[in-house]
Amino acid sequence: MTISNRRGFTLIELLIVVVVIGILATIAIPKFSAMRTKSYIAAVTSDLKNFASHQELYLSNEYSYAPDVATLDMTLTDNITITVNEATGIGWAATATHSGLAGAQCGIYFGTAAASGASPATAPGTVTCN
Repeated sequence: MTISNRRGFTLIELLIVVVVIGILATIAIPKFSAMRTKSYIAAVTSDLKNFASHQELYLSNEYSYAPDVATLDMTLTDNITITVNEATGIGWAATATHSGLAGAQCGIYFGTAAASGASPATAPGTVTCN
């Protein structure tokens, strides 16, 4: 009588492990994508608030708001673009986008600038994103 002394996993055990890993991946991947989107929106919001601070500093020195980001000599986070849609001595409006957020935009305006120049912003001094 010979006793087989084979070691290893059966095919069924390996298939069960592969199925469990697949289930875990289907749960984790959408959550990862949602977190990445939230981080992009946080970066855009942060840059717009930083932009607003730079605008106020510029106003105190030049008695008007800067017409673009280059005039403020500020560094933006990678892949973020801020567009100044209106800038006068008494108000400004800007929008920002991130290349990783298809179709999404954040906006902020201040003073007498039109809210439409900072769409989707609806309240002055508050960053709003869609």
